[in-house]
Amino acid sequence: MQHYILGIESSCDDTSAAIIRDDVILSNITANQDVHRNFGGVVPELASRAHQQNIVPVIETAIQKANIGKNQLSAIAFTQGPGLLGSLLVGTSFAKALSLGLNIPLIVVDHLQAHILSHFIRNEDRTNPVPAFPFLCLTVSGGHTQFVWIRDYFDMEIIGQTIDDAAGEAFDKSAKIMGLPYPGGPMIDKLAQLGDPKRFTFSKPNIPGLNFSFSGLKTSFLYFLRDELKKDPDFIEKHKNDLCASIQATIVEMLMSKLALAMEQKREAETRGWADVAIAGGVSANSGLRKALEQARDQRGWNIFIPPLQYSTDNAAMIAVAGYFKFLKGDFGSQGVTAYARAQG
Repeated sequence: MQHYILGIESSCDDTSAAIIRDDVILSNITANQDVHRNFGGVVPELASRAHQQNIVPVIETAIQKANIGKNQLSAIAFTQGPGLLGSLLVGTSFAKALSLGLNIPLIVVDHLQAHILSHFIRNEDRTNPVPAFPFLCLTVSGGHTQFVWIRDYFDMEIIGQTIDDAAGEAFDKSAKIMGLPYPGGPMIDKLAQLGDPKRFTFSKPNIPGLNFSFSGLKTSFLYFLRDELKKDPDFIEKHKNDLCASIQATIVEMLMSKLALAMEQKREAETRGWADVAIAGGVSANSGLRKALEQARDQRGWNIFIPPLQYSTDNAAMIAVAGYFKFLKGDFGSQGVTAYARAQG
């Protein structure tokens, strides 16, 4: 018997809905919010208002594109958290109401787990490869940077994480310091491809183990530009491409050096001779990081799993596939579930 799951994602500033038939994606619709560009970042109140405007047409479009009727849905999965609470409440409330109206199960999904499970979204022909359990996943976004050891779909252990800022935030703040438009991370990635990644060097923190710290890098970048601008007020404009390439290379190097350490430690601790490593989260769309992972695949023999670009940033397809695996377990939520802003556990 086939199961159709509606996924709803509203954790930040993208309203997204997807329909999945078992683990095969049928539709994945996202409405972006351009209003935040004027403010250089997401404004929570404006985000929640836009979600209220977008959620009905986005869901209707996803259902129409999947060519099914609402009465064919087996369950509704939605992002419970973490994220912006006002935005999450819009998706939570709508999912509860629709679940009640259709008399079908409600499934709560953790946003970070869903990013990891995006690797298990299947194409119609089911030919796309998926990682084998157990595997290591680097989850890296604007709010989180973590190493997660994945034993099963919902048996996940964080073995390392940032102790302050996330890698995505380091990208965005560096872009803001240079006066680049929002969103800053993708703009740095674009300009970095035109610059020299070895032109400038910035201090990297020496954090033991598998943890990260990006706060010091941001400070180093800020002070470097402050000193150079005193000498030449046009320094940023003259060296924008090289600055973007250098800061991106520094962040990628920090991520990859820790990833190599994590892989080494897990190889020693596990009896299976595995080499599967995945990446998830918004920063997985970064071309510099993708290139570094591909090089590691060739040089180290790792089995690398990089999500398609449409599943890298926030999307409902990942919520739907997580919901499908929970549906198989009979892991349903109640009408009393509440959204949460911060990561659980």
